[in-house]
Amino acid sequence: MPMAGQGMLLTSMDVDAADEADFNRWYDREHIAERVAIDGFLEARRYIAHTGTPKYLSLYSTATFDVLDSPAYRTALAGQTAWSQQNIARFRNMIRAVARITESHGQGRGAALGIIRIRPKLEQIDALHRTLVPRLDPGELDGMISMHLLESDPVLSRSLTEPPDRPNPGASDWFVLIDGTDVGPVSAAMSLRFDPQDYLTAGQAVSSGIYRLMWDLAKSDL
Repeated sequence: MPMAGQGMLLTSMDVDAADEADFNRWYDREHIAERVAIDGFLEARRYIAHTGTPKYLSLYSTATFDVLDSPAYRTALAGQTAWSQQNIARFRNMIRAVARITESHGQGRGAALGIIRIRPKLEQIDALHRTLVPRLDPGELDGMISMHLLESDPVLSRSLTEPPDRPNPGASDWFVLIDGTDVGPVSAAMSLRFDPQDYLTAGQAVSSGIYRLMWDLAKSDL
């Protein structure tokens, strides 16, 4: 199966250079394992930007979408350790998406990940879906492993670092993920398949970037 589970938590952020060593130590020694241990979480992956911002990206797969609004997950959010609280307060330019994996094609995961953030036009959601789905088949593209579409839940995708009542126009954004063997094939696939002009009438391209895998952790590794 190309993407484990049906739900995805995507987080991305920058941190000041002075805090970066402690941030990475926290992520690698506490945070990733703590999240994967939650009931219903299956795996987590950490990335660092090759091109694009924010610098750091993490993906957490869940067995079902409902896991991302479950008592176990809400308890984890409410019971952050002191180390977690310290590092979360340092996040800058944070992106947080709680999403359904609505399309996933191919097999496996690659060392490089392309990510395209798209803001759907509400009256054109079905049209945007129809436009994107045929482009998500890795097919015969050299170096392509798998491609996926995430559709965010606007209620659950609130920032952990901003007031809950602050407007968040990006909470309903979609994300295209492109898994490949290296940066070159991913960049080529993004240019070939996902020209923003091709879906301009149904959605706005917000941002894009290419990330390199740092490491991953599955539930079976704990």
